Amino acid sequence: MFECFMTDQGKVRNHNEDTGGIFTREFGQSLAIVADGMGGHRAGDVASQLAVSVLHNKWKDAGDFNKPDDAEEWLKQSVIEVNNKIQEHAKQNEECHGMGTTLVAAICTDGFATIAHIGDSRCYLANSFGFKQITEDHSLVNELVRSGQITSEQAEHHPRKNVLTKALGTDEEIVPDILTITFDQDDRLLLCSDGLSNKVHDEEIKKVADFNGEWQEFCQSLVDLANERGGEDNITLAVIHNSHPDLKEGAD
Repeated sequence: MFECFMTDQGKVRNHNEDTGGIFTREFGQSLAIVADGMGGHRAGDVASQLAVSVLHNKWKDAGDFNKPDDAEEWLKQSVIEVNNKIQEHAKQNEECHGMGTTLVAAICTDGFATIAHIGDSRCYLANSFGFKQITEDHSLVNELVRSGQITSEQAEHHPRKNVLTKALGTDEEIVPDILTITFDQDDRLLLCSDGLSNKVHDEEIKKVADFNGEWQEFCQSLVDLANERGGEDNITLAVIHNSHPDLKEGAD
């Protein structure tokens, strides 16, 4: 698989509360994570870093996932553990009280991808059927759109756009949304924080479907675009392309 992870502080924030990464094991399966922290002082950093650290450590000890059911159960239990760890840390450290984080994580294999998410960090899929967002934002404005109270265009400029209805660390009991999709040869997943999706339109992110160059350049172009449009938030994205080096266009 081709993979690229990138995070950027943006143009306004004085530190980066986003964390993430792509962790690949020797037999080829990968875990991609994007977490967007929130909270006073630097507590957002703590929450997002804790989420990624817990998942990464559990991933190193996990076996190979041959069935979607196993991947779904592992992600569910791992995210619940993350929630407990964040709450425990907040109780023991007063400066971290009220911290939380969004999370989108994907286990990618040669045949399927299993995605878990909480909050408004997103996952997009590009395959032979097209390009689409495959996660539903856990946000106030998305609930208003779904109930028909506002349009998707109105949601883009809604004053309460950043209000989440679900996040890790903010509730004692939480269960992530989880889905499994077919992940065929040449399919691509793009995970991102709202620092990207709030500034770069889906039509522009859609270019992931046809791109066949260096993924580092592609990711940097999206980060640059978000920054050119203000960069008020941290910007993080991860791309997983289900391909092999010898099949890459232009390869020797």
